[in-house]
Amino acid sequence: MTRKAAPRTPREEILCEWRGCEESLDLNAGIHNAGLFIAAILRSAGVQDGLHEDQVRATWKDLAGDFIARHSEPVSVKNGHLVLRVTQPAMRFHLEQMKPLLLARIQNQLGQDRIQSVKFTLG
Repeated sequence: MTRKAAPRTPREEILCEWRGCEESLDLNAGIHNAGLFIAAILRSAGVQDGLHEDQVRATWKDLAGDFIARHSEPVSVKNGHLVLRVTQPAMRFHLEQMKPLLLARIQNQLGQDRIQSVKFTLG
């Protein structure tokens, strides 16, 4: 049993001829709401807890002081691991020696559940 198409207006006829196809019944078919995917993307990137880059940078500058902040910077926070880029091997060694103290201070400022470890990389 075939369904009989509803009569089209002259405008619909012209649009159908110009487009070369019938008008879609549901224009939103196949379109997904981006909001449904954002939480999954943020979770996979390790930022679902709302920790912002500016917040981490400001906290690091306050905790480290001007000299150390000029020679190091936060690169990323993923799955609770803060990665700091350090400009010189000597500064990396110095920060490695201070790691427990730095981690305690960072956790105090940003929250223990957000930062579990600090890693250093030269760059």
